[in-house]
Amino acid sequence: MESIYYVMSWACHRTCAHCYEDRFRPYAGDDLERVVDECREAFPEIIANLPERMTYLDPEDMREKRGRIILAGGEILLDAVRETILYPALDLLRAKYGDQVQLIVQTTGDTLRPRMIEELLQRGVWMVSVSGIDSFHQGLETAEAQDALTQKLTKMFDGAGMRLFAPFTAETGQAAGEGAFYQFFGAQPGTWIGRLWPRGRAMANGLSTATIADNFCNQWSGGLNFLQSKWKGSEVSIEPNGNVYPCCAKTKRPVGNLRNETLDAIIARCTGNPVYEAISMGHPERMGIAHGWSVEKFLEASTTASGYRNLCIGCDRFHDEVLGGLVTIG
Repeated sequence: MESIYYVMSWACHRTCAHCYEDRFRPYAGDDLERVVDECREAFPEIIANLPERMTYLDPEDMREKRGRIILAGGEILLDAVRETILYPALDLLRAKYGDQVQLIVQTTGDTLRPRMIEELLQRGVWMVSVSGIDSFHQGLETAEAQDALTQKLTKMFDGAGMRLFAPFTAETGQAAGEGAFYQFFGAQPGTWIGRLWPRGRAMANGLSTATIADNFCNQWSGGLNFLQSKWKGSEVSIEPNGNVYPCCAKTKRPVGNLRNETLDAIIARCTGNPVYEAISMGHPERMGIAHGWSVEKFLEASTTASGYRNLCIGCDRFHDEVLGGLVTIG
C-alpha cells in the first residue's frame, strides 16, 4: 500500500473550530488516562496486522516503491502520548519494515522542541509534517504569526540537518526519497484542505466551503483507489482503536478493525462490494445503486435541512439508512 494515515490518539491541546473530528480535544485526569490506555493497548496489535510489505507499484515505470505511514493525532507529540505510544510505535514499525517504509510524524508544530526532533530522527522518522499553519489555530490568526512559527521551526529543523521537502526537479536536484525532511501546511484558502471537510466542528460551525461539486472522495486523502492496495494512490485511515476507513474524512461506519483481522483481509473482503468499489473509483454517488439508491436519490440525500450540499452528506445518510445492519467488522 502506498500510504496509511494512522490517527494514534484523540488527545490534543486544542479545540479548533475547524476540526473534522469532535474527539480531537484536550483531556485531563481519568479521561486522559482512558484515551491514552485505548491507543496503548491497541497499537501493537494494529501494527502486527499491517501489510508485511509497505510498498506499491507505480504504473508509470512498474517499479516497486516505498510506501509511507503517517502517524498523527490529535497532537501526537503531547507528553502523555509521545513517550508511551508514539516512540514505541516507531520502534515497532522500524523493526517490522526496516528502511522499506517512510515514517512521517504529523504535528500542529507549536509543541515541537529540538530534543523531540532528535528523538524522532533517532527512530528513523523520514519527515516531520507540520499541519497547523493556518488562521484557525489560536495564536496563528495572522499571516505574521504563521510566518513567525514557520521561521522558528525552520531554524530548529535546519539545525537538526533536515531539509524542506520538495519533489525532485532538475533545478533543485532534490530527490524525494532521501530524508530527513520537514514540510508545512494548513487549512488555508485555496489549498487542498482549505474548503474543510463537512465533518465534526467544521460542520457544526458552518465553516466548510465545499459544494456539491467538491468530491472529496475523488482525490488524495479521499477514498480514491483505497482498494488498489498494490498500486500507487492507495491509502486507508486508521483510528486509535483499530477501526479502518477508506478515507481520512471517514465513512459513517468502518470497513474493518485491525485488532480483529489483517489489513490485507479487510481489503480483500471489501473488494468486489459495489459500495466500496464506487468509493474506490471516486464515485460515491454510485455506492447505493445495488441497494436501490439511484444517483438522483444519492444527490437528494446529499443536502441538509439548511441547504448545505456535499457528497459526504449523502455518504453518511446511505451508511446510516442502508448499511447500518449490513456492515460487519471482521
